[in-house]
Amino acid sequence: MTSETPRARMILIGGASGSGKSRIAEESGLPLLRLDDFYRDGDDPALPRLSSGEVDWDHAGSWHAERALAAAEELATTGRVEVPVYDIATSRATGTHTVELGGASVFVAEGVFVAEMVELARGRGILADAVCVRRSRWLTMALRFARDLRENRKSPAFLVKRGLILARREPGIVAHLAAAGCRPLRVRRIRALLADVVSA
Repeated sequence: MTSETPRARMILIGGASGSGKSRIAEESGLPLLRLDDFYRDGDDPALPRLSSGEVDWDHAGSWHAERALAAAEELATTGRVEVPVYDIATSRATGTHTVELGGASVFVAEGVFVAEMVELARGRGILADAVCVRRSRWLTMALRFARDLRENRKSPAFLVKRGLILARREPGIVAHLAAAGCRPLRVRRIRALLADVVSA
């Protein structure tokens, strides 16, 4: 934790896996902090598990919230932070990279567990806004499956099983994000919001 006055503030973008968060953030042109890079390594004994024994990657316990918050605060106050590069296919961090503000007064942070960040970021004085993607769960499922196959994230059988689980969970995920302080918005509206920030 730092007592420095933030030089930038963060817009959090949440939503179900595959809902388009990453693409929206990338296309915004704003500095980007990928919160999913703070997942735990696959051999971490603290990982939560499903009744089948498989890791529950959609449980907030599979993620280092405190490290993600520290990185966001460091970027907001110093203008630069070194963060992990997480490889989903191998379930571990494989390196690091640097995120810099480059003079921007706003940056975006996106990930599955944005709900865990909203109040913490607000309390640190680094939150500008928090939104979540709202779209058809079946469209999300199709987009997620195509992405995960293309990137060889996991086996096709695992992706189908997880996709059905997430499709059932998606309305609850959006409701959880809204309860945490995120504004549920359509993709077009979020893009317009970010465009306004860039042009301000």
